[in-house]
Amino acid sequence: MSQVRAEVAITGKVQGVYFRAAMLEEAEKRGVTGWVRNRSDGTVEGVLEGSRLAVQEVLDWCRQGPPGAVVKQVEINWQTPSGKYSGFEIRETI
Repeated sequence: MSQVRAEVAITGKVQGVYFRAAMLEEAEKRGVTGWVRNRSDGTVEGVLEGSRLAVQEVLDWCRQGPPGAVVKQVEINWQTPSGKYSGFEIRETI
């Protein structure tokens, strides 16, 4: 199965609603690797690598997010996977 990489930026009410922790659960459940973090501008961003189906399922989840989130926009930038991630992690806010 071919592997894909998606860089994602999610805007709206996506901080303070456990978005990163819930996204970590969604990614791990599907075997997606990469990371997620908050940005100081209120955006949540991340990198997802895995099978096209698994990555797409996490991206579909991102369009709604966890309870309490109000997602306004999900920007996706498809790239060639790096294969350098062994799991999924929450990174420090930038």
